[in-house]
Formats: sequence, C-alpha cells, structure tokens
Amino acid sequence: MWLVAAVLGFQGCSDSDTTENVGNITADGTTITLSHDGAAIQELNLSMGELTSYMISVNSDGGWKASVPDADTTWVHITPHAGYGWAVADTAATNLRSYVKLKVDYNRGSDRSTSITFTTGALQAVLRINQAGIGSSSDPIESAWDMVANLKMGYNLGNTLESNHDLTNDWFKPSGPGDWQTWETCWGQPQTTQEIIDAIAAKGFNIIRVPVTWFPHIDSEGNIDGTWMNRVEEVVNYVLKANCYCILNVMHDTGARGAERTDKHCWLTADMDSYEANTVLYQKIWKQICERFRDYDGKLIFESFNEILNKSYSWTPPSAGDPAYEAINRLQQDFVNVVRASGGNNQYRNLAVTTYAATGTSDVVLAEFKAPQDVAKNHLYLTIHSYDPYNFCNNNAGKNPDGSEYDYNIKIFDDDCRTVIDGVFARVSKRATDCGIPFIFGEFGAIDEDKSMAERVKYTTYLKEKFKAYNTTGLWWMGLFDRKSLNWYEEDIVNALMK
Repeated sequence: MWLVAAVLGFQGCSDSDTTENVGNITADGTTITLSHDGAAIQELNLSMGELTSYMISVNSDGGWKASVPDADTTWVHITPHAGYGWAVADTAATNLRSYVKLKVDYNRGSDRSTSITFTTGALQAVLRINQAGIGSSSDPIESAWDMVANLKMGYNLGNTLESNHDLTNDWFKPSGPGDWQTWETCWGQPQTTQEIIDAIAAKGFNIIRVPVTWFPHIDSEGNIDGTWMNRVEEVVNYVLKANCYCILNVMHDTGARGAERTDKHCWLTADMDSYEANTVLYQKIWKQICERFRDYDGKLIFESFNEILNKSYSWTPPSAGDPAYEAINRLQQDFVNVVRASGGNNQYRNLAVTTYAATGTSDVVLAEFKAPQDVAKNHLYLTIHSYDPYNFCNNNAGKNPDGSEYDYNIKIFDDDCRTVIDGVFARVSKRATDCGIPFIFGEFGAIDEDKSMAERVKYTTYLKEKFKAYNTTGLWWMGLFDRKSLNWYEEDIVNALMK
C-alpha cells in the first residue's frame, strides 16, 4: 500500500530543529508511537518520485530525538530532529503530539531503504522507508516521473480529430468513415498542418494532446478504417516532428450522450452491466492503436479515455461503492494489459489513467480510483481535468425554461477561487502519491472568453504557481490561438503560462 504524502500544515510543527516549547514536557517519556493523519505508521513504501512534505506525528509524553543514518542523509531529510512531549494520556489536553516533516529525494538509482529512529529515554519507535528506483535496465523509455519533470506547458488540439456529428443530420454528409477532411473540420477547426503544430511548439508548449473519437470510424466488427488511422498517425507525426510529447486517447467514445443521438456516441460507460461487451470493443480499438504505434519512441503517450460517466451519463459522482467505479478500474486495467502485451516500445510506454469524469473535486471519486497493476515499473500517471471554480472558468448564465434569466458566473478571481484550486491540488496530489504515481492536469483553463482578461490572467498565474509547487503541469484546453490565421489572440494568457 502506497502511503499518502501531501503538502499539509499542522499546528505545533516547525521547520526549526526543535519543536516549539508550548506547555511541553522535556523529561524522558514512558511511551512513543508514530502516526500520519491519525493512522499508526511503521513503514513507508514510496515511489521513485520526490516526496516533498510528509508530516509524521510523534506521540510521546517525553522529550524525543529523531535520527537518520549518516549515509542516508543525502536523500532522506527531516526537520526538526528533536521535540518535546505532550500529555498524551490526558484526554482533555489540547496538544497531544509533535511533528516531524519528512522529505525524500527523487531516486534515479536502484531501490533503497533506510530507517528513522525516534527515541525518548530508553524507548524507540522506528519508521522504515523503502523507495523504489528505476525499472529494468532494458527499459528504453523515461519514467513517468522524468516525463512529468520534463514537461513545460501543454495544449489540447481540441475540436479536431474528436469532432463528431450524428450521421442522421441531413446537413452532415461525409463520404464515409475515412473522409477525415469532413470529420476533422466539422466542429469549426481547420485541417491540422505541420505549420499549425510548429506554431504551438514555438510558443513554448512541449506536450500536445490529440483527442480522437473512434466510433464513427469503425465497422460492425470493430475494425478501424485504414484511411482514418493513417490521418491520426499523420497528426501524431506532426507533433513528434515538432519535438513535443504527444498524448493519444479515446475521447468522445466516453462522456455525456446527447438525448438526440442515435449512433454510438459515448458508448463506453462506467457500467458493470455492459462491461463485458464494452471491454471487447474497447480492447480491440486499443490493440489496433498499439499495433500502429508500437515502435514509436517514448514521446508518444497513450491515455485510457477522456471523461467516462455511468450509464445515466451523470456528471454528479456516484456514491462510494457504486459499481461504476469497479467498471472504470477494470477498463483501465484492461487498457494497461493490452498495451503491455502488444510489444515494441509499448511494453514500457508511459500511460495516463483517470478518474470518474476525470474530476479532481470529489474525495469519493479519488478514493475509488485504483491505479492499474503494471508489469512496467514507473510508467503510469494520473490525469485529471480542472475547470475550477466552474463558474469562473466557464460561462454559466442563460435562461430557465420559464424564460427567466440566471447568471451564476464568478467574474472576479479572488481568494475563494484560490481556495477551491488549492483543494483540487491537495486532493489529487494526495491520491496520486498514495498510488505511487505522478499526476498532471490533462485539461484546464479559464475558457470563458467573455470574462475579464485581467482576471483570467490572475487565474493562469495562480495555476502556474501551483504547478510549480507540485512539480507538475497542465494542458490548456484549446483557444488562445486562431489555427486558421495562425494568430495568437490571447497573448496575455500565453505569456502567463510561459513565465
């Protein structure tokens, strides 16, 4: 079990070398135990990634000291190294424990272990630390941790290869599933060119997500149209030629199905009743993707799916224990298994997995997320989408059915907005670290262009600060750039992203 490591603040903890003396006890204690978030701890099993701030509660009624073997102080760091005891047996006492902040460095070598010893008088409590290292020496692809560290800022090539319309619309008449020119442009964007991708890369974006919707381009047996696959590969090659990382996914095969749709729009749901049938097609799609791209290098990343919902297509997360979560976890395990079994560089390729609706705002959703088992070490990461606060990032105004108007928009980016964002980062970081994997924001952005540019820049600046603090990054959801004219029309936001 990977244990939680989050940036947390506690009363009574200090960055100095001794705990602050407030009603403390200095004599030798009669008890000493260790805990984190109220749970007893004796061992931490950590990923190879950096552990920035993990708070250890020292529960003792006497003065104590903490030590790390000299040979291991180059990668394990604690502060303070000594502290005071509290009246731990007094149920009415306000202060019951002291704290030690633990930091563990990124591990670029082999697996390693050490111990932190806490002593009061003749008593000891020992915390064993085990940290994973790099994977197989035959692994040709950088770890997910290294990949995330190498990312600057990302961009979503939205409304392009994921675009889709119901073929029953009289006005929408592509010549067939391979008519990529019609499909690619049906949501208003131009055909993608190397020039477009080069312009995005030249601005400093070094990871581009290429969302792809597959269902309009497969036959009744689940075979992907060859002309369509060729176009997908062509766009992927544009991105890689621009020396960017490229994310390839399954997009609007998941999501909220429109009531008017009569095709297979959003056919892939988080539903155990349809899991057996769905996974057959889902795996077949991924097998074909894997076969086409098996020898591509590590700059190509596969993402399991976009924003998967339950059979009711509800954006409201199901309650804890709902079978929808089991379906998601099974589908993502199937995804990992298919990719790894396909050979070539897919054996080690970095893979992105996500949560219900790709959300990071729900404690239940994150608790129900399970990282798939993976035979390739250190090649999974968590991706979530954050347009938070929703009423700031999006336009939420209009008319009710009775004709009355509503406007829930937040127009000023203030401390309340920052608090919401802080919660998302803390929540997602906690769960990702618990699972032993890094995370990114696969989509984010203040995408309501009617709001004040100055306020949207404040949002962007704050998100950039948070990404830096958490050693991660995000991919802005399209916009900013007119792909038809190659004109960057929101330079202020781009500049804030690139600071």
